[in-house]
Amino acid sequence: MSYLTRVLRRTFSTTPSRQSVTVRKIADDLYKERDLKFLVQKFMKSCEHDRFRNRNGIYEMIVHRLATAGRFKWIEEILEDQKKYIDFFYKEGFAARLIHLYGKCGMFEQAYKVFDEMPKRGLLSFNALMGACVNAKKYDKLNGFFRELPKKLSIQPDLVSYNTVIKAFCEMGSFDSASLMLDEMQKKGVEPDLITFNTLLYEFFKNGKFVDGEKIWGKMMEKNVEPDIRSYNAKLLGLVSEKRMEEALNIVEEMRTRGVKLDVFTFNYMIRGFINEGKLEEAKEWYGQIAKNGCAPDKQTFAMLVPFLCEKGDSRFAIEVCKDIFAKKKLVGAESLQRVVDELVKASMIEDAKQLVELGKTNNFCRYKLKISVE
Repeated sequence: MSYLTRVLRRTFSTTPSRQSVTVRKIADDLYKERDLKFLVQKFMKSCEHDRFRNRNGIYEMIVHRLATAGRFKWIEEILEDQKKYIDFFYKEGFAARLIHLYGKCGMFEQAYKVFDEMPKRGLLSFNALMGACVNAKKYDKLNGFFRELPKKLSIQPDLVSYNTVIKAFCEMGSFDSASLMLDEMQKKGVEPDLITFNTLLYEFFKNGKFVDGEKIWGKMMEKNVEPDIRSYNAKLLGLVSEKRMEEALNIVEEMRTRGVKLDVFTFNYMIRGFINEGKLEEAKEWYGQIAKNGCAPDKQTFAMLVPFLCEKGDSRFAIEVCKDIFAKKKLVGAESLQRVVDELVKASMIEDAKQLVELGKTNNFCRYKLKISVE
């Protein structure tokens, strides 16, 4: 008898508190398993016990790891194996999870097969299928399902259903259809929520549809839906893209007044806006505010700022930013770092250039082969 089998038997023949403790140990063992073949075997063995099958997070983790490694046959093996359990026949949520997991991996045909085989289908499985369409980018199928299946299943689409369709239309670039869906859901008595508005705001502002984005913002205000950080960041993106920095500054001030904590995306949009206007000092000031507000710059921050500093000839600030890159272990393109080295050489800052080259060689997260070219 294997170790895992002995542990599982002890798990489900003891008291509930003891069971939960041991299930966590089994879960820890799965998280630590590096060999994917053994991982699949251990997972399938663990699934023989009903309490383990309630652990959604483990299912997500296993499937994600296998998908990342391109082991789609093993994903199909472990998910198809779930159909032998009584949960599949009597618990809609259990089967809906299989649809969801297949969809996340882009395995739409398998997701639809699960849906088609389900003995009991309702709103939960319908929404899972709609989500699988979006995740697998099967947009052509989604609208047909949305129009035909509710009648066949004797269900009414809910907020989750409409949010999924709106997201799909936005990803397709069908912004008029997304707006019409917002109107349709309200006619059906389904009120939009923050997720609805944030999806529309981000996609409209990101794609240069500023006027339409402002209309969505107005509707959100009419519905008394309180904007959150994602809502404000979406609006900032729109304002920055339109080079309306004065209004962008006002939005940031409003966020602070309302107690909305700024995040790195907020700062990145502001930095981008001032870079677009060629304003060096303002871009530097907003970079400095990132740390002051308890945030950390990300890869996008450095990708925007470093070339701009070189363009403006601010080599001194550029090398400080590069030191931040290494200190925070952020991956950036070697060409950006090389450009800083080149600018330092042009400015006769040879020792600084050498220091940056050395950091590229000796840091412990990514080695860069930077060179000093002295003509």
